[in-house]
Amino acid sequence: MSATRPDQAVRRRAAYRRGHRAEWLALAALMLKGYWPIGRRISLAGGEIDLVVQRWTTIAFVEVKARPRRDDAREAIDAVKRRRFSRAVRSWIGRNSWSAGMTFRADAVFVGARGWPAHVADAFPIEGL
Repeated sequence: MSATRPDQAVRRRAAYRRGHRAEWLALAALMLKGYWPIGRRISLAGGEIDLVVQRWTTIAFVEVKARPRRDDAREAIDAVKRRRFSRAVRSWIGRNSWSAGMTFRADAVFVGARGWPAHVADAFPIEGL
């Protein structure tokens, strides 16, 4: 057994906890803006949607990114992440026929070590919609 494995496990657990904390902060911020939760940590079609929230006739699929500096989080959504996210969104829409006729949007919430989470509506296009 190598000496780095326990360190990796500790880092992985810490990152997991930070991710959960960031998602709860993001959800709280969105609920204060009038969104209500539909789903959380949804894995479909090889991708993951952190939060699914609704406000009136709009369903927002939310990618939450946490970094020590909020501006660094903004750079963390790359093309590969957007493709996987979009694939999961398309799968979610296909499985939830009740959402037909709604407006769909890909939002992002950026969480830093300090300050309130930053919500960006329509942060990137949902590919294939």
